[in-house]
Amino acid sequence: MKKALKMIGIALLGIIILLTISITIFLNVSPQFGKGATDIQKEKYAKSMNFKEGKFNNLGDIKRDTLTFSEYIDLTIKFFGKQPNTIPSGTIPVEKIDSLSIVNYENNPPRIIWFGHSTLLIQLEGKNILIDPMFGNVPAPADFLGQPRFNKELPITIEKLPQIDIVILSHDHYDHLDYGSIVKLKTKVKQFYTPLGVGNHLTEWGIDQSIINELDWWQDDEIDQLKLICTPSQHFSGRGLNDGNCTLWSSWVIKTKQHSIYFSGDSGYGPHFKKIGDKYGPFDFAMMECGQYNEKWSKIHMMPNETIQASLDVQAKTMMPIHWGTFKLALHTWDDPIEQATMFAKELNVNIATPKIGEVITLDSTSVYPHSNWWRKVQ
Repeated sequence: MKKALKMIGIALLGIIILLTISITIFLNVSPQFGKGATDIQKEKYAKSMNFKEGKFNNLGDIKRDTLTFSEYIDLTIKFFGKQPNTIPSGTIPVEKIDSLSIVNYENNPPRIIWFGHSTLLIQLEGKNILIDPMFGNVPAPADFLGQPRFNKELPITIEKLPQIDIVILSHDHYDHLDYGSIVKLKTKVKQFYTPLGVGNHLTEWGIDQSIINELDWWQDDEIDQLKLICTPSQHFSGRGLNDGNCTLWSSWVIKTKQHSIYFSGDSGYGPHFKKIGDKYGPFDFAMMECGQYNEKWSKIHMMPNETIQASLDVQAKTMMPIHWGTFKLALHTWDDPIEQATMFAKELNVNIATPKIGEVITLDSTSVYPHSNWWRKVQ
């Protein structure tokens, strides 16, 4: 009996050692994880008010909600298990886009196309602006570590996209910064704009430093008729096991003489929304995070009622819920974000746009924004 137990112990130890070696090799060899900052770069980041003791921080030093080990295990089991209606049983409708329609669009008035989750194409002032391009199937460094995309098709593939003038990134999480998408896009993109530190991942993936622009909160840059402003969000960052908060996260303001657009990135609810609204609002249109929430991490992902309040804080004339309807990253039902958001928007008299994936939103005072309850037909 003792000999058998000893053999089992040796076998288990061997498995643990093999797993440790495999994980170590994967972390060091896989390009998915990107690259960290150099010492010289960290000295530069130290000048930021958001950078303390080698890490970036939220306003008010708000920390990421933490789970106990038992809560983490419980949530992991539930996440990969079968939870009622967390994944749609029907087909998500997708409106297809022709590449020529993008090339030939005269951008008067501007328009926005949602690709699902937080990926958006904005055509404004003759420029194609792509935000958080996540065209991959699974928002994880390996397919077995996540759940696949709800929609089987995209409005247009990366290969058929025309030249992109600007790619804007909000932070380095896998559902916003996708290695495969960036590699396919990089020959099509003129300029990348990121919060501090995120550019290191891009250079690691073969993008020339000269077209990468890293900004701190409240910093801005101008490209022809466009002004881009990196603004705060309340979140966190990291792609590996030991790089938490080594890069900055942000929201973004896009302004021209005639139009003003806001993109929230990922964020918990906080006073930064009102500060942004007071400084740069009102906004013609705001794309606001609404999805992948849980009371246990509400400090870094808003609940739907907070999303609607945040749109009021930034002084958005019309808001659109994003960060929902594409991936399972939490335990709420897949359509709970939009159901609650539309309910709270009605209660607070907030104009809300609810486009299908690929449906065009035209920013015109005479336009009627998409507002059908299309998700209720997905059964």
